[in-house]
Amino acid sequence: MAEEEEERRILVAVDEGEESMYALSWCLKNLSFQNSKDTLILLYVKPPRVTYSAFDGTGYFFASDITATMERYSQQVADCVLEKAMKLCKNIENVETRVENGDPRDVICQMVQKLGADVLVMGSHGYGLIKRAFLGSVSNHCAQNVKCPVLIVKKPKPTAGET
Repeated sequence: MAEEEEERRILVAVDEGEESMYALSWCLKNLSFQNSKDTLILLYVKPPRVTYSAFDGTGYFFASDITATMERYSQQVADCVLEKAMKLCKNIENVETRVENGDPRDVICQMVQKLGADVLVMGSHGYGLIKRAFLGSVSNHCAQNVKCPVLIVKKPKPTAGET
């Protein structure tokens, strides 16, 4: 009796950093995607928009076209990251992309639940202790708060003599 193949939903959080692209590459090489029912979901989270008052600190009017330009730029960054990620996924049958807004820590956790992810794959930025204390580790937060397994992929540091 043939066993029913089960669909897996693999969510990979991507951003501008090379760590997330390394994590995606690692995922594609090391997680089996032979099952045609598997779905790979690429998630990019745009950082929260900074809220500006009508006037900047010097009293000059902060024009709405500047805000629109900043939003366009943010969308271009998202498109660029996802385009780069999609090139790596050229051999995967089922790939979805999502762009969300907000604090990556919260949004990634929400999307894991909302999209029914079976596993979350993330890169590790390898921040030092002080920077991590101020910024908080997105991967650590997600590992503590999502209900599915979390795979945190660390990009190997070059050793002496490597470039």
